[in-house]
Amino acid sequence: MMPSNPQKLANAWTPPGPALLFCPADRPERYQKALDRADVVILDLEDAVSPENRVAAREALIAHPIDPDRAIVRINPSGTGDYRRDLAAIADTNYRVVMQAKAEDPDSIIATALQTIALIETPLGATRAHEIASAVNCIGLMWGAEDLVAGLGGKSSRFGPDEIRPGEYREVARYVRSLTRIAAAAHDKFAVDSVHIDINDTAGLIAEVRDAVAVGYTATACIHPSQVPYIRDGYRPSEDEIDWARKVVEGSEAHHGSVFSLEGQMIDGPVLRQAEVVLARAVAALDVPVGDNATPDQT
Repeated sequence: MMPSNPQKLANAWTPPGPALLFCPADRPERYQKALDRADVVILDLEDAVSPENRVAAREALIAHPIDPDRAIVRINPSGTGDYRRDLAAIADTNYRVVMQAKAEDPDSIIATALQTIALIETPLGATRAHEIASAVNCIGLMWGAEDLVAGLGGKSSRFGPDEIRPGEYREVARYVRSLTRIAAAAHDKFAVDSVHIDINDTAGLIAEVRDAVAVGYTATACIHPSQVPYIRDGYRPSEDEIDWARKVVEGSEAHHGSVFSLEGQMIDGPVLRQAEVVLARAVAALDVPVGDNATPDQT
């Protein structure tokens, strides 16, 4: 039987949990420590590694394997020598999922010949998000604010302390965040929310995770292990949410799928689907790896 979406891989990889932790690929002593603390590790061959260290990073990637089901390798942008060398190195490993930095067209995704998460972080990439998401081996999208704003000739993706809504994203970043989520959903691919770079801004991280969950993001990337528990907590439904979702599902069954009222709220098909998502996230949270998140010097 053909898959329901011909542009979607059968049995495509999905993140086994919501917290994706970046780790520099030239620091192999941190690989397993990062994996012990997060759900997925993103072994970074791009921004986290200086150009002069990329040869060593690729050698480390090959020599120090970790669980390929819980690892993503971020590769350099298409059209660069590093892109080709990154893919050649990955061919000598068991890793099967890559994240392509600065994705700008579907052909460069297809050219990886691997399951690929496209990172939407340039103006051109943003304008082509839907095309990129349509690539058959594109399994998900992530977005990034800092490269995006740099490509616009700007200086900051967030409002400063003396501006309106300090610490929050500017509208152009929020637009690309929304665009990425919509493009992913339109092509039945998962979406990963961007990192919260202010490690000490716990309140800001919690707020962004809460919003990411509300609009259907699958996971959130992070740069520090101390952020992992907040991400996991944000994606884990509360007892009140689970109780509400169960009442919705049970009520729908009792009313044979017809519209009904629950505690003053009209329950129809879209609300039922939202309740089913809450219960699915509750089940998924039971399988999230639990590690020691307390060592802040591992990334």
